[in-house]
Amino acid sequence: MSFNDNVRLDPSRVSDRRGRGRGLAVGGGLGGGLVLILSLLFGPEVVGQLGLDDGTGQGQGSSAGAPEAITSCQTGADANERLDCRILATAESLDSFWLPYLDQYGVEYSAPGVALFSGQTDTGCGGATSAVGPFYCPVDQQTYYDTAFFDDLVTRFGSSGGPLAQEYVIAHEFGHHIQNLTNTLEAGRQDPQGPESGAVRVELQADCYAGLWAAHASSTPDPETGEPFLREFTTEDLRDALSAASAVGDDRIQEAATGQVNPEVWTHGSGEQRQAWFLRGYRAGDINACDTFRAPDLTP
Repeated sequence: MSFNDNVRLDPSRVSDRRGRGRGLAVGGGLGGGLVLILSLLFGPEVVGQLGLDDGTGQGQGSSAGAPEAITSCQTGADANERLDCRILATAESLDSFWLPYLDQYGVEYSAPGVALFSGQTDTGCGGATSAVGPFYCPVDQQTYYDTAFFDDLVTRFGSSGGPLAQEYVIAHEFGHHIQNLTNTLEAGRQDPQGPESGAVRVELQADCYAGLWAAHASSTPDPETGEPFLREFTTEDLRDALSAASAVGDDRIQEAATGQVNPEVWTHGSGEQRQAWFLRGYRAGDINACDTFRAPDLTP
């Protein structure tokens, strides 16, 4: 899914900490700290098997070199060329969608923070490293992204690398912020693992919210220009998003790490479930279709 070239971006929307990271975090994430969780459940050798960051910020997936300044992200054309600009543009698209959408339900939308980091950083939920993956911290209401993860998503998790695969990641994290605003995020901590757990239901709902945004993304206008942020997306774009959703399913991660699948320790749901709930939000275009907590079957 590509951005319209003339869309105007506001670089101040993103806090760019790359190259000056410090510092594990809690709060739901796309992979919920996949490496951290696997290390806790199966031992630190899992990190080595996956070839991911070792938690010090010096692993294979860490960013290297000095990135271009986020201040040079000015237009949709920039978002089509650079990942950091795409994260910024996606965040602005999500803001422009969720604010009026939630208003009709009497929910006041406050924009979550968007922080880019490399290696490690401090958060309201504690120190976070690249191993945690993208995540949302409810304490400081910020989303965090080490841009190296998006390479890992392709090279180590097996996702396709298209734009909507990346935009799905940001939309999922914003979904956790929506859950925080609507008081459903806490269910993940109260019931933290298992195939029908609150944690799985929280993550699948965030996937559904990502699909809901995607359903409206090409008609959500840039407030400054009135031009839609995103162009109509193609079947290939949709395949990219579904590929990313499947790649970070608990079953895919477990099988890659250990050769076995154990649903009793799932925290995010299977790849099939994650795809299904993204599609449910996309096809319905209605937040009421995303009530995973009342769903008798989490593979709709």
